[in-house]
Formats: sequence, C-alpha cells, structure tokens
Amino acid sequence: MGHDVRACETDHVASSHSVLLVDDQAPFRLAARAVLSRLAEFELAGEASSGHEAIEMADRLHPELVLMDINMPQMNGIEATRQILAAHPGTVVILCSTYDVRDLPADAGTSGAAGYVHKERLGADLLRRLWEHRDDGWPGSG
Repeated sequence: MGHDVRACETDHVASSHSVLLVDDQAPFRLAARAVLSRLAEFELAGEASSGHEAIEMADRLHPELVLMDINMPQMNGIEATRQILAAHPGTVVILCSTYDVRDLPADAGTSGAAGYVHKERLGADLLRRLWEHRDDGWPGSG
C-alpha cells in the first residue's frame, strides 16, 4: 500500500513564466493579479502604472510576458511596447484595453505586440490560450 512520493513531482509546473502587469488603473491591476494567481504557470514579477515605469521594470526584471494597458498618461502602451520589444525582443506583450478590437488605434497592430485582449474578457483560460498561441501573430483575441 505504499505510495511513491516521487510520482507526484510531475504534477508540479516545472517553471513559471514571469509577468509584468502594466496599467494606470489600480482596480484592473487587482483583477489581473487575481487572474494570475489562479495560474500556476505564471508568476507576477512586478507591476507598473505608466509606460515609462514599464520600460524601466522590463529592463530590470526581464519578464517573459507583459500585460500592457493601451491608454496611459504621458506614454501610451503602444509606444512602451515598441521600446520594450526593441530592448527585449523575446518578450511577449499582450495589449489590454476596453476598446472593441475594431476600435483599436491603427498603430496597435504594428507595435510588435503578440495580441490584444479586452479587459473584461481577461481570465485564466484566455490568458493561458494567448500564451500558448503567442507566436500565431496579431491580433490574438478581441
């Protein structure tokens, strides 16, 4: 009746993917943190509330995934995405906003972001799907 404890080791996620969460609105950061906490394969590395702060944190933390708000004061998420990806081309950026996908700024699709998700639709399953299909190209999910 003995159980082999080592067999359980395969149930654990080998490594988590680090995530930088960028949004100037604290309520969305709170909601996104809750989504991330439900996913063993993702680990919150840090939070930024502006495009400039996002660039600095990406340089310091080297996250694998950035959830990036589009509308922020001073520097929007599209420009911050461009700068992050220029310095860290292996980083995956998913743009997030309340825009309908047809109403996104024209330069969102050329920012280098892997995709887009409407903030209201961000959930554990969608985030996992976006990550799994990160190389499929823009726009990801509306």
